[in-house]
Amino acid sequence: MDGIMNKLRNLDAYPKVNEDFYSRTLSGGVITLVSSVVMFLLFFSELRLYLHAVTETKLVVDTSRGETLRINFDVTFPALACSILSLDAMDISGEQHLDVKHDIIKKRLDAHGNVIEARSDGIGAPKIEKPLQRHGGRLEHNETYCGSCYGAEVADDDCCNSCEDVREAYRKKGWALSNPDLIDQCKREGFLQKIKDEEGEGCNIYGFLEVNKVAGNFHFAPGKSFQQSNVHVHDLLAFQKDSFNISHKINRLAFGDYFPGVVNPLDGVQWTQEQPSGMYQYFIKVVPTMYTDVSGHTIQSNQFSVTEHFKGAEIGRLQSLPGVFFFYDLSPIKVTFTQQHVSFLHFLTNVCAIVGGVFTVSGILDSFIYHGQKAIKKKIELGKFS
Repeated sequence: MDGIMNKLRNLDAYPKVNEDFYSRTLSGGVITLVSSVVMFLLFFSELRLYLHAVTETKLVVDTSRGETLRINFDVTFPALACSILSLDAMDISGEQHLDVKHDIIKKRLDAHGNVIEARSDGIGAPKIEKPLQRHGGRLEHNETYCGSCYGAEVADDDCCNSCEDVREAYRKKGWALSNPDLIDQCKREGFLQKIKDEEGEGCNIYGFLEVNKVAGNFHFAPGKSFQQSNVHVHDLLAFQKDSFNISHKINRLAFGDYFPGVVNPLDGVQWTQEQPSGMYQYFIKVVPTMYTDVSGHTIQSNQFSVTEHFKGAEIGRLQSLPGVFFFYDLSPIKVTFTQQHVSFLHFLTNVCAIVGGVFTVSGILDSFIYHGQKAIKKKIELGKFS
């Protein structure tokens, strides 16, 4: 048994020195104090990193298919009335959403930006005061109202009971509504009068779009849109105006849900129109992003970068459609953010490295100073130090 104990004693890598042989110096005390402070600061920093999650970023190929893209927007037009503002969306697959009204709220604004009224969409409401029937006569008290679509009926029993119904029927036919006062429904509802009443007002439009996850565009423009000879056009004749002020402020624009750390570069961007008319274009590159927090909850969202361009109306050329256009394309690369805690073994390893490293460096420094002082003192005693 004693032999085993002696062998273990011979393996001791930390031989002890009798305290009588210790030589304590002032420089050693200073170095010990400084190294202890450095060791504590480094330990505290490592502990803070251990207690807080770190985010790991990776780039992978986006292999998702058949998904949709949610576009959240909040845009203010200080010089464009809500009654003439419309929203369209279309993509390269050929799918179109013209004059989008669902999941969208419009707020009428006065010249100072104060809210006058908030509504879903549309303009006016039908006033049934002996309106004109489809067959030509006036509505009697015992009849069911069925207004004329003025040649835009798809079937014989189609009815257009409001000005909005007539405009929608014309849009589906690809026709422009040049003079609303010739339409009984629009005349009764005071379509042009309401537009004149909203002259000088602004509009705040907000909501979201759910579109295919392919390249496309959405735009805010005056007038109801329709297809004419496979060309996307807007009916501006009904408003009887020569120019439209498309000055705007983007309060918020996001492709997908919010996640910590996301930066939307168009939030708070404002542009003021100086030319009589034109088209303002935003070209957006959407980067699919997946964020996973420490609890394992995953958020599928997107980030984007943007460039912008204003296309004004030039003399001698076809005037461009006035409006604010957002052209977006998707990146094939997906960014993944994963939040995770540092493992305890990693933390322990770093703490040991801090303690051992500081202890070793301070020992080398103390030894250098001690032997340096000793050598200088010996030279002074021999009279060789000058």
